[in-house]
Amino acid sequence: MKPIDLDHVLTVLGDAARTADQQSRARVAGGLALTVYDGHTRDQGSPYLEHPLAVVTILRTEIGVGRSETLFLGLLHDALEVAPESEALLVDHLGGAFTARVRAMTADHRLEQRSKASGDETRWRAKQAALPPEDLLVRLADRLHNLRDLGASPNLDRRQRFLQSLNDFHLPLADAARGLSPQLAAMHALLHAEYVRQQQEARP
Repeated sequence: MKPIDLDHVLTVLGDAARTADQQSRARVAGGLALTVYDGHTRDQGSPYLEHPLAVVTILRTEIGVGRSETLFLGLLHDALEVAPESEALLVDHLGGAFTARVRAMTADHRLEQRSKASGDETRWRAKQAALPPEDLLVRLADRLHNLRDLGASPNLDRRQRFLQSLNDFHLPLADAARGLSPQLAAMHALLHAEYVRQQQEARP
């Protein structure tokens, strides 16, 4: 498989359609993604960067998100989860406001580089529920890609826990938010349809 390079990342971001300033920032975001995710893999064994690129693709091509900063957030939404030490790098190159958005999408125990403790799940759900609409779109696109990719995960327990969390929290969250924008309504429909499909396929 051909390694992912900056040109590929920029193509996924839709770099050609942006202003000169946006193109410059896209190159910075793309370079950071290549650096931060380098050497990390998902439990399926695939390069980690494939996941945020898939999230950006969902946002652009299936939901119609065109705002650059939202797509950059999609690209870097897991940066502090896989590499908490990269926070200063994000601040230096993309600014404190953008980095704060990434922090808001990252579980506290990941930011603090510790094991998950009692109460973390409750705080994590509250953190996600407080996301503004465009950031919530990124979170739900993340859930959608993970759901579509669930069959490739070798960890059956993780797969079951993901589906349970989706049913208990993310689907109700998406349902409650779908009136906020046509894009959130579209995201809810996609997430719900994929969940139903997965459940039907799991039945004997």
